[in-house]
Amino acid sequence: MPPKRRYEEIAAHYRRLIQDGELAPGDYLPSLRKVCDEFDVAMGTANRAFQLLKAEGLTVATSEGTAVAHRPDVAVTGVARLKRMERTGQRYGPGETSTDHWRAMRSVADPLIAGLLDVELHDEIVIRRRVHRHEGGPSTFDSSFIHVRALGPVPELLDQGPLEQWWQELYKERTGREVTRSPERRTARIISKTEVEALGIDLPPEVAASVLVVVNVFHDEDGPLEVWEDVYPPGAWQVDTE
Repeated sequence: MPPKRRYEEIAAHYRRLIQDGELAPGDYLPSLRKVCDEFDVAMGTANRAFQLLKAEGLTVATSEGTAVAHRPDVAVTGVARLKRMERTGQRYGPGETSTDHWRAMRSVADPLIAGLLDVELHDEIVIRRRVHRHEGGPSTFDSSFIHVRALGPVPELLDQGPLEQWWQELYKERTGREVTRSPERRTARIISKTEVEALGIDLPPEVAASVLVVVNVFHDEDGPLEVWEDVYPPGAWQVDTE
């Protein structure tokens, strides 16, 4: 990955503050002059960083300066949530929560998921699903497809409701193994009936709609361990905090 340009670094700094809740909706960012002084950059560089944040829907320009937006149509990626949790220890950011937690053992019927997990089609896997919400509305529908070998050290995977600790942290503590992530993949596909209902989309039965899907694959030394899908409502912005 090429190094970030200065305006991207500045935008990433304030993006993290916003996603971590240190800058809440309605709070004002420093003036462009203060940003120039803090980061030792020209006015044009600072302004370009602010324009990027505005284009992402994270900020709005007001007569008093640049303020953090309420962002009803901005969804944080799953990996960004994990990074935020590592930085702050907080499961959720401002205005965020999760509902409709569901867990089960199922045979994998999707050839793509089977291939990414390196299992045979119709082998049993663990599936965990939840709806992340922002300001009360659905922001992402998330599915984790987990290799059954993870059940040995982490039997809590089949417990209903959210875990107190991210399951991969439990896995690493109990096995002593490192878990790594492959580069994130983004794709589009036709939304399923389950996803339509979970995201509260008003879609006539005879109409098909495409959705953005962000896929992350996690591995340990024995191979793929988890495939994590984030599905976004049509029109939602996706925000990472890297």
